[in-house]
Amino acid sequence: MKHLLCILVSLITMSCDTNTSTISPNRVKSGIELIVLGTTQDAGSPQVGCKKSCCNSLSLEEQARRKVSSLGIIDYDNHEAYIIDASPDFVAQHDALLKLDPQIKKLSGIFLTHAHIGHYTGLMHLGREAMGATRTPVYAMPRMLDFLTNNGPWSQLVSLQNIELRGIQADTSIRLSANLSITPFFVPHRDEYTETVGFKISGPNHNTIFIPDIDKWEKWDQDITQLVQSVDMAFLDATFYDGNELPNRDMAEVPHPFVVESMKLFEPLPNNAKANIHFIHLNHTNPLLDQTSEEYQIVKDKGFNIAEYMENFQL
Repeated sequence: MKHLLCILVSLITMSCDTNTSTISPNRVKSGIELIVLGTTQDAGSPQVGCKKSCCNSLSLEEQARRKVSSLGIIDYDNHEAYIIDASPDFVAQHDALLKLDPQIKKLSGIFLTHAHIGHYTGLMHLGREAMGATRTPVYAMPRMLDFLTNNGPWSQLVSLQNIELRGIQADTSIRLSANLSITPFFVPHRDEYTETVGFKISGPNHNTIFIPDIDKWEKWDQDITQLVQSVDMAFLDATFYDGNELPNRDMAEVPHPFVVESMKLFEPLPNNAKANIHFIHLNHTNPLLDQTSEEYQIVKDKGFNIAEYMENFQL
């Protein structure tokens, strides 16, 4: 009886949460919705060549949920859909997003953060060998535009007009509709090919930031603690839980804020600000991918959240 009562209380609590929910096909669809289309690092999970238990013990159901980091946005009032970062899982993410509004027949745009493999290579599915898309808008920073224009096979997408490149500038908002705007901002990262940006996504009622990749918080000229408190949600780089995940590699070559570092940095924040932080972009070795792990429970007990595939939030 006690167990049944706990379940009932949990269900009532979930029904009262208006900001996030499991996607239901019967709910009223209006306004601006943000959907988590993927949560893993560029190379996905399981990762190629991985013989560790973090990869070879996954069920087929769990593998199907592990998509590379990406966000989707649907403007139900205007029947438009956008994707932030074209990941290697673009096919499944594109189809999952558009199925949420049957009136949407094609993407209204793709926004790119930078040119590491998990963030732009999904563009290949728009090309001649695949969809053969017509002038899909791709929003990108100046160096990213140059990279796509002057390097194959991406340049073929441009020349065949599968994609239509649209330049954006740091700290300048792109107004997509009366109720939706996106603003890029620079973040320090390994910029071998292009600059790297995060995005602020603003709807009529809520806003969020998306920073899937950054070297270290202290390398940034912005105060991330202030930024987190200025928005309603923050999807932040959590590639590695700590410095012990890659024993055979120099982790200085792939700098990211460790989750343990981020939690220490954000510990003084009020509880509501910590709850608005959603860790994303998890390496296949990251124990936060396993909801039964001790590390997962530690993060939740400290008041933070971990992004989940197909979570949805009203903006």
